Amino acid sequence: MKRPAPAEIPDAVGAYLFRNAHGQVTYVGKAKSLRKRVSSYFLRDLPPRTQAMIEASDQVEWIVVDSEVAALFLEYSLIKEHLPRFNIRLRDDKSYPYLAITRSDQWPRARVMRGSKKKGNQYFGPFAHAYAIRNTLDLLLKSLPIRTCSDTVFRRHQLKDRPCIEYEIERCSAPCVGFVDEETYAEYVDSLAQILQGSAGDLIARLEQRMRDASEVLEYERAARIRDQVDDVRRAVARQEIVTDRPEEFDLIATHGDDLEVSVQVFKVRNGRIVGRLGSIIDRVEDVTPEQVMATVLRDLYDVSSPPPRQVLMEVLPPDDEPWADLLTRRRGSRVTLKVPQRGAKRRLIETARTNAAEAFVRHRLRRQSDHNARAKDLRSLQTALALPEPPLRIEAYDISTIQGRHTVGSMVVLEDGLPRRSHYRRFRIRTVPGQDDFSSMEEVIRRRFNAYLQDLEKPVSERGKFAYPPSLVLIDGGPGQIGRAVEVLNRFDLDIPVAGLAKRMEEVFVPGRPEPIVIPRDQPALHLLQRVRDEAHRFAVMYHRQLRGKRMIDSILDDVYGIGPVRKKALIREFGSVKQMRNADVEQLARVVPAGVAESLYARLHDGP
Repeated sequence: MKRPAPAEIPDAVGAYLFRNAHGQVTYVGKAKSLRKRVSSYFLRDLPPRTQAMIEASDQVEWIVVDSEVAALFLEYSLIKEHLPRFNIRLRDDKSYPYLAITRSDQWPRARVMRGSKKKGNQYFGPFAHAYAIRNTLDLLLKSLPIRTCSDTVFRRHQLKDRPCIEYEIERCSAPCVGFVDEETYAEYVDSLAQILQGSAGDLIARLEQRMRDASEVLEYERAARIRDQVDDVRRAVARQEIVTDRPEEFDLIATHGDDLEVSVQVFKVRNGRIVGRLGSIIDRVEDVTPEQVMATVLRDLYDVSSPPPRQVLMEVLPPDDEPWADLLTRRRGSRVTLKVPQRGAKRRLIETARTNAAEAFVRHRLRRQSDHNARAKDLRSLQTALALPEPPLRIEAYDISTIQGRHTVGSMVVLEDGLPRRSHYRRFRIRTVPGQDDFSSMEEVIRRRFNAYLQDLEKPVSERGKFAYPPSLVLIDGGPGQIGRAVEVLNRFDLDIPVAGLAKRMEEVFVPGRPEPIVIPRDQPALHLLQRVRDEAHRFAVMYHRQLRGKRMIDSILDDVYGIGPVRKKALIREFGSVKQMRNADVEQLARVVPAGVAESLYARLHDGP
């Protein structure tokens, strides 16, 4: 791509678009200074994803605007119009249902809706499940009998001049045949909206007054029906979890993710109650910070049909140099504040939302993992990406973990048919490599694993162990150096097994005999599969390394204390589990496991040094 001369680029606020050779928009951005921002894309040492975007683009153009807020609006509209492949976007991992009131109709209707929002409707939610909306609506329609029928059914009964069964069971006031006036019906609609926004106090007070009025004139049956209506409203409101003592209004946003995807959870709190929840997934196709991820959420979450509340709480604020509060204020029509709660109930709510985001992220990955068709697609995608002779039905991934050359360990994790085979996982304590040498450590691990494989082949089939299964692909956590050592070992054993190396940057995959890395496109399932294997190998290696390090620390301290032998050492480890727990214990607690004199010596040693 040819770099435009800096003098050609205006030093002004605006948005810019990168296009490929076919004119398609590949990326949209905004800047306070178009000259500085656009020129930065032609520097050396760009992040890999940014470099990939530049390589996929053929030209850049820009649009000047008069303010930073206008640049944000323009960026949003351009991304929505062109859907550039290198822009991160908020997308639902499912189509969440909303309860909508069709306010533009003469006789508004309550209905469950999914998908894009339509003008003229008032939306509540989203909800996790459609049945949650319907159960709530069933309770409320007994007190607020508005129609739920389609326009076709409504017109049919207008022509018949006869209400439907919903009127007979007291779940509709039959506006189709004029059994209710517009003023009363509008009151029903407004009351329903008020309850769904988290405030039912006024309605309950009105119903209770009607109940008392009916009792005073001895209309006990009507009073009993109103009493049941009050109970229904209270049950419907009770479904909305109370999270604050005061009737506050805010949205709460938390995230959890990795280098490829981010799970976003949004809790909608109105009048102190959670009235809706949204879960979405962001593809991290840009090199972005957590602050920039939050900016993307704010950009895509709120629009004219779904304006923001008065306050938005989040883990981190968007970048300081971007006027997001002003943008949201314009979308709402009144002041919106952005805040990171530091303590108290709202901080605990942030932690709860973050936990929900982490669980949703795991479920998102497990859905991909548990679906057989998705797994088969992942394996075929990996076969194509690495030019393998067949889908890698058994993948073995290796990782090395060490800190300054101490307690170096290796791990082997196994995926069969795309699923973890944990009974085949193996841990290696490095024996022959002094100091920190990842290349030689990887060589030792590969040598020991495949030496065991060859030894097992010499045994009868019934006596062979779990090392007797050869992999379809050996995946190394590292680059050409680690790959070279693994290939040397396999050649020495005369084994023809494909090898690939996954560098720290997930987009780069190295294979023997190819000097340049393979950059797997982000829309390929192979990338997700490789990340899952790599993360599992790293987790398994680090877990073993921590176990050895913790055991060494315990042994070092306990061996220094007179009176603690093997039996008492085991008893202390069984009781406390770690040095940290021993340090947190007082002398009396230690004396429950060992004699009092020994406990005093141990307490002094624990608080004397590491």
